[in-house]
Order: sequence, then structure tokens, then C-alpha cells
Amino acid sequence: MDGWDFILIVIRVVVIFVMLMITTLLLVWFERKVVADMQDRIGPARAGPWGMLQTLADGMKLFFKEQITPRKVEFGLYIAAPILATIPAFLIFMTVPFGRPFTLNLGGEPREILLQGADLNIGLLFILSMSSIAVYAVVLAGWSSGSKYPLLGGVRATAQAISYEAALGLSVIPVVMYTGSVQLSEIVEFQRANLQFLGNVVPFIPNWNLFLLAPSFVIFFIAAVAETNRAPFDLVEAEQELVGGFHTEYSGLRFALFFLAEYINMFTMSAIAVTLFMGGWSGPTWDGVLPALISGVLPTFWFFAKVVVLLFVYVWLRATLPRLRYDQLMEFGWKRLIPGALAWLMIIAVVLAWRQFGNPWS
Repeated sequence: MDGWDFILIVIRVVVIFVMLMITTLLLVWFERKVVADMQDRIGPARAGPWGMLQTLADGMKLFFKEQITPRKVEFGLYIAAPILATIPAFLIFMTVPFGRPFTLNLGGEPREILLQGADLNIGLLFILSMSSIAVYAVVLAGWSSGSKYPLLGGVRATAQAISYEAALGLSVIPVVMYTGSVQLSEIVEFQRANLQFLGNVVPFIPNWNLFLLAPSFVIFFIAAVAETNRAPFDLVEAEQELVGGFHTEYSGLRFALFFLAEYINMFTMSAIAVTLFMGGWSGPTWDGVLPALISGVLPTFWFFAKVVVLLFVYVWLRATLPRLRYDQLMEFGWKRLIPGALAWLMIIAVVLAWRQFGNPWS
């Protein structure tokens, strides 16, 4: 690794960090405005144009707010829990490609610039492992607070995360079997093969995994909503039952880190769904027709446009569906989602084996 490689790595890390922070600010504002429109309210309208600076004001308030530490906490784990919740949220997105690679002449030689933090050959496995680590933050926050209410919230959150993480993992196996890779960039490239139909009448028909693996997408998205503790699966923060859930005893910046991790996870899980099932950054770029700069930016535009669509569904669910009872949540995960994922996995395995090896009885 020479100096330019190191500089490019640092730039990618900084860009992704800043992008996720800005995305979180915009996502909180987006959620408030969309829910306000659905409920015939105004939403944020005072701080900044269209209230866009309201989230920034709330973040500054939490940053400077007094951080109260209860006397009976396990201080080391109490402080580590919000950090442990935030770091995996950032690391997961580091493996997601959000644009088409391009070439620049640096140091006298052409270098490929990846719009991706790290193109890991085990990218999907890395994502699943990081999402598993995030569970520890919740249970540690509940246990280390030294109070019964956060402990109950932590236990419930852990049981929910483990239940729906199993369904999440099962839902991505058909994608791996169909594309033949766990590397996210290769999964995107696999879906870039466009199907031409009727000449110029329908010039772009995407070859997304969503069309063939629709049940996997549905299972993945439902499990992702549950994994991020969003409505109607927000039992982890059921204020009517648990005061505030696992983070009851947190305030100020420590609470803000949990809040930040939740919204980054929303964006990250939507980005993963887009990468696995909706072609990632692939889309029409009209190379040779549009200026090269616009054609180069369009893949990133398509990626974020698809992510915004899924984020809108997140917000739509929050504004329309009531919270489930806890027994309903666990029953749906273990008796519906996981068996459904296993059944679909068996069907896909049989279909792919039949396609590759032919009819075994012929």
C-alpha cells in the first residue's frame, strides 16, 4: 500500500462518516414531515427553511444536556453500551457500494476509485456479524443501568433481535445461492444485466433479484424493520409499559448515540435491501448521450432514490400500523417468518438444482 492508497482509504472513511451524519439529520426531518402530512399536521416549520434545521437544534440540545449517571450503574459497561450501538451501524454501511467505480490519474498512474468503504469478499457475512454485535449494546445498556425497567427492556430487545435476526439471515441465503457470491459489489454487477424488450419502446427493464426472489425481499424487509426496533415492532421502547425501554437511565449525548444508531440502521438496512434486491446503484446512465459528469453521478442518484423509497415505507408503517403485543411479535417471528423463510429456501434450492443439473428422474 502506497501513500495514495492510504489517502484514498481515509477520504472514503471520512466521506461515509459525514454522509451518514447528514443523512441522519435529514431522515429525522423527513420522518417528522411525512408523518405530519399523513396526520394533517404541519411538522417542523420554524428552525431553518421548512424546519430542516430542527433536527440540528435537537442534536445540539442533547449534546449539551446534562448527562446524569445513576449511582448503581456498572459504569464501564454503562458507558460502552451506546458506543457499541453506534460503531456497528457505521461499519455495516462501509461495505455497501453506493455508486459506480471510476478511474482517476493519481501519482502518475490510473487508480480505480471505489464509491464504497471496503469491497470485502465476505461483505454479506460481515454485515450479519456486525448486526449481531449490536445486540450486545442493548442488553448491556439494560443490565448495566442498575434498574428493573431498563433490564426488562434489554431482555425484550434481545429476544426480539435474536428472533428476527434468524429470519433475516435465512432471507439472504437465496440471494447468495442465485448470484453465487457474498461480495456486495458482485451482487450488484450480477443484477446489472439489463433485459432489452421491444427495442426502444421499453429500453430499460432491470434484472433485479426482487422479481425472482420477491418472498426473500418481503421477509428481509419485515425482519429489518423488527431489527431496527421500528413500528409496529417498537416493543423495545414501549413507553406505556417500560417507561423508556433499555435506555431509560440514559440522557444527553449517551442517549443521542442510541438515537443516532437507530436512524443510521434504518438507512443502512434500506441500503442493504437495495443492494441485494433492487440492483444497488445500477440504473440507466445514458453514457454517450448525457455529459460524462452527469452519467457518472446518475448511479449514485439511483441508489439514493431507491433507498428513499424504502425509507418512506418505514415512515409509512410508523404512521399507520399500531404496535403489536409482545406475544404477537414473537409468534409472528417464530411461527410465520422463520418457517416461511425456510420453506422458500427449500423451494429456491430445488429450482436452482433443477436448473443446473436437470431432471433427476429423466
